[in-house]
Amino acid sequence: MKAPVFKKKDNLWILFNGKEYVIGLTQEASEELGAITYAALPKVNQKMTAGEMLVELEAEKAVSEFTCPLAGVISSINEKIDTQNNDYNDNDEMNDWLVSLKDVDPADFEKL
Repeated sequence: MKAPVFKKKDNLWILFNGKEYVIGLTQEASEELGAITYAALPKVNQKMTAGEMLVELEAEKAVSEFTCPLAGVISSINEKIDTQNNDYNDNDEMNDWLVSLKDVDPADFEKL
């Protein structure tokens, strides 16, 4: 089994786990925002293009929009963002995931 591949771009981290591309906030972005109070997320099965708005996060310190680093289809969203906002920023960067993508061109991921 291939080891997961991890990259960062524009305050987001992208992890390819061998099946999906998981996208989340870097620790720096999470600290800059503070506690998330509202998240506008895409829908599961929504097609995304690279550069399209992926998520808008409202927080104690700022409102920020993050663009999708890869083209693909949303396979899952982190519902914890909407239901337990105060627990989202828990100082573990890997828990601050936003969405997972499928149907991504591996060459696009390699170019990041």
